[in-house]
Amino acid sequence: MRARDPHEAHRVATPLELLFDLCFVVAVAQASSSLHHGLEHGDVGHALLSYGLVFFAVWWAWMNFTWFASAYDVDDVPYRLKVLLQIIGVLVIAAGVPRAFERADFSIATLGYAILRVGMIAHWLRAAKSDPPRRKTALRFALGLTVVQAGWIALWFFAPVHWLPVFLTLAALELGVAIWAERGGATPWHPHHIAERYGLFTIILLGETVLAASNAVRRAVETTHITAELVSVAASGLVMVFALWWLYFLRPAGPGLEARRDRSYWWGYGHYGIFAALAALGAGLEVAVEQTGHEPHLSPTAASYAVAIPVAVYVALLWAVHRSISEPSRVHLSTAGAGVAIVLLLPFATPSIGSAATLALLTATCVALVVVASWHENVKQ
Repeated sequence: MRARDPHEAHRVATPLELLFDLCFVVAVAQASSSLHHGLEHGDVGHALLSYGLVFFAVWWAWMNFTWFASAYDVDDVPYRLKVLLQIIGVLVIAAGVPRAFERADFSIATLGYAILRVGMIAHWLRAAKSDPPRRKTALRFALGLTVVQAGWIALWFFAPVHWLPVFLTLAALELGVAIWAERGGATPWHPHHIAERYGLFTIILLGETVLAASNAVRRAVETTHITAELVSVAASGLVMVFALWWLYFLRPAGPGLEARRDRSYWWGYGHYGIFAALAALGAGLEVAVEQTGHEPHLSPTAASYAVAIPVAVYVALLWAVHRSISEPSRVHLSTAGAGVAIVLLLPFATPSIGSAATLALLTATCVALVVVASWHENVKQ
């Protein structure tokens, strides 16, 4: 298991990496669906907290493998078998998402993590043996993952009252393992490969959003007549997804990561909020569709915020992660700031103009952000 060349030409995602990502679709769909049901029944506080914790578990499992594979993917038989074992762990995590969301019971998800970590730790031990210059780093990763995983298992024995602070402590330790380990010597991850992997996962999440909204429209059509309001909401949601896709891929991240490898933590960790916002947007669009059919548990304003908040988080964090690896102009800052402010203010108009009109205005704001950002990029060139 020799280290990959971080400047290797034409480095792209492998079919095995794509299969790994595809299996995460199940876990993301479970988290988004659970958030939707929580919002649908008006249990907003519990739904948001549970979603944040569950999505962290899903995202971090993806992160662990993605960055390792960028540095050490040798694609031989032992490597493939260990990755397939990790995929089994991912599917077990996905099976445990509803229980974790509804009952704060992470037992099944922790079992999935244990299976996934067996493969991950084996990867790092093999890298330690095969890559002497980075042996210290690889052993630190293996040790850190083992210790933190023991902490997750120990979490089963804590009383429910202590569960949340212990979870947050272990999550912080998870984030710290990579920072501590890399101090022993940086791993040779490929900046353009990492940028592509994040882009592909973004597309998967956008697809999940479209699927969630489409399912909501299908259910609405089956139970009620097709109305102008339903068509408007469906069209607005789809155009919004197009706009958010455009914003993400407007500026490639590879060159910035290559020039500022030391800022990769901010860029990589900042995507937790971006990814979580995209998956949450699917739940929000489902709520928006349901507003057109039957009497919802959420008020129209709250339902509009179920869409507006994920969009605002996405726009704000997208600007922040780009800022960490490049030098956006004041135009980028002012555009992002104005967009976030407008998106967060528009739901207040819902009682006067209706949910469908509010969603249309939210979509128009996203399109305007694309237009301004694209114009500025063209002027720079």
